Amino acid sequence: MPQRTVLIVLFDGVQSLDVTGPLEVFAGAEKRRPGSYRIRTASLDGAPVRTSSGLTLVPDAALTGEGDPHTLLVPGGQGTRLPDPDLTEWLRAHGPRAERLVSVCTGAVRLAQAGLLDGRRATTHWAYCDSLARNHPAVDIDPDPIYVRDGHIATSAGVTSGIDLALALVEEDLDRETALTVARHLVVFLRRPGNQAQFSAQLAAQTARREPLREVQRWITEHPDTDLSVEALAARALLSPRHFARAFHAETGMTPGRYVDRVRLEHARRLLEDTADGVEEISRASGYGTPEAMRRAFVKALGAAPAEYRRRFRPTAPAR
Repeated sequence: MPQRTVLIVLFDGVQSLDVTGPLEVFAGAEKRRPGSYRIRTASLDGAPVRTSSGLTLVPDAALTGEGDPHTLLVPGGQGTRLPDPDLTEWLRAHGPRAERLVSVCTGAVRLAQAGLLDGRRATTHWAYCDSLARNHPAVDIDPDPIYVRDGHIATSAGVTSGIDLALALVEEDLDRETALTVARHLVVFLRRPGNQAQFSAQLAAQTARREPLREVQRWITEHPDTDLSVEALAARALLSPRHFARAFHAETGMTPGRYVDRVRLEHARRLLEDTADGVEEISRASGYGTPEAMRRAFVKALGAAPAEYRRRFRPTAPAR
């Protein structure tokens, strides 16, 4: 098996975890399968860089002295807010030569500035998706997934999603067992699919200002298997259905129906991942009523039926 060079780009204002998270994954895989990866870090001129949190990172080399890697990884961070024409030009020249081009968080901004994402589907940290789409209309931005694969280009969402993507790449390069071993060592689960939402329903929606609406949000989360129609929720808030629906959307940024859908999907996902309950039992507990209704919701949102989701993403117990 050929050794794959992973070159991680460093610059002032980089997010340290965007660098060290994927680096630890590839390094862990190399320890378990020696000869699999050669990991290099490089800044444009080879000088140390200061991360957004104040940590100083000393690169292995200057980018100008590095050859074309198998995997070129561009992290994000506050430094991506400032244009860097020299780095952009280097990426424009060398990015297409990499067999695999990867970004973490707002590293996608660097790739877009170099024109490397034009005509591609990509993602980045949810807080920067709108600005990336506005500034680079040739890029198809998907704000929901934690990572997106489009041919040889892979982009990931904020911070820890870089670990998820790196684990997926290790599984692709080597095998699932190696990726699982690395995940266990890092005390993370190898179970987050790329199309899993960047954040939970509770985080995706704003917290309502008024207590009656906040109480309804709590009720939905704690009772996904009950009647959560607009009429029933409005009654709990002591509002008319029309007034409730308008107020809920205004204060949370999401319609009641969409919020309920997300909560139920999240609840079912957790039960599939963390319990041995049957699909029929989980569908009732999550408010879907029937396995078929839950299957349709999963296929629409996650691209996988519940049984397939469980098979792929439920953690495997370590061998004793």
